[in-house]
Amino acid sequence: MSRRERPRSSPTIGDVAKAAGVSTATAARALGGYGAVSPAVRDRVAAAAEQLGYRRNSLARSMITGTTHTIGLVVADIENPFFARAARGVADVAHAAGYEVLLVNSDEDPATERAAVRTLFEKRVDGLIIAPASTDVGSHLGELPKRGTPIVLLDRVVPGIEADAIVVDNERAARGAIGHLVGLGHRRIALLTSQGLIHTNQMRLAGYLQGLELAGILVDERLIRMAEYTREAAVRETVSVLALDDPATAIFTTDNLMSLGAFEGAQRAGRAVPEEVSIVGFDDLEWTTIVRPPLTVVAQPVNELGAAAARRLLARLAGDDGPPRTLTLETTFIVRGSTGPAPVHATG
Repeated sequence: MSRRERPRSSPTIGDVAKAAGVSTATAARALGGYGAVSPAVRDRVAAAAEQLGYRRNSLARSMITGTTHTIGLVVADIENPFFARAARGVADVAHAAGYEVLLVNSDEDPATERAAVRTLFEKRVDGLIIAPASTDVGSHLGELPKRGTPIVLLDRVVPGIEADAIVVDNERAARGAIGHLVGLGHRRIALLTSQGLIHTNQMRLAGYLQGLELAGILVDERLIRMAEYTREAAVRETVSVLALDDPATAIFTTDNLMSLGAFEGAQRAGRAVPEEVSIVGFDDLEWTTIVRPPLTVVAQPVNELGAAAARRLLARLAGDDGPPRTLTLETTFIVRGSTGPAPVHATG
């Protein structure tokens, strides 16, 4: 039996330096991207490293440069297509700039979010992008910039936190959706939203109330439904609001999961869409165009929300120390088949 060959050890920075004909310190500077190194030497060292199959020690590099070239991303629910798309926007911009993204899911739980932020800080991420789980608890976020870790708030803001934010005008979007339904003759317009102190839902509720006020429609508390964040809960609330003595003739939902529940709830209640009940949803996902009728929606530039958040964070990491900025992106209202004139028998 032949003896196994001993595995060759990985090439070291010293091996690269020898192959390139430079000192070890010069090779380290060239590969680490710090200090003064001429372009010709940098290219020679890079070529030697590639030929030898040298892999940089990221931990050692971070100790020298003070950076890890990683950013943390905390989203509320990665199974939600909205956050999946936004995460893709973050990753595309970050990777193009040479940064890796560490993704953590908070499940809309403030305690889980706090633990995630603490872990990412301990991992020495250079910065953090986060969709806050609540507007009520944010002290763990406010501490990060004070410790030298910049943050960008994605989709949601937290009162009292001085940080960059990338959002849409949720109030205006919701107000416009209600205006569309009012224009079709609807007076019994329900709101279906999820429970919790989530900034986007609060702003969309405010827009809903503004839309009713502009139309001179009195608020009926029975038409405002706050469901647990599950499809089945949204279905139950939809069936319930359609079973009132004076039922809703239209439903406005504040996110894609609530939209799906409203659509299914209308089917369970035996109500034809849009002949008996109109539905307007938030977020333009793939399923909204293949259901029958296709769903009227407020479309958000989801990928661009993530990309803009990443660009803002990279600007901070590059030295931008100006005051916090809030970038508000535009939504688009897309009319499809799920909205139509109010039933002729409807009262309000």
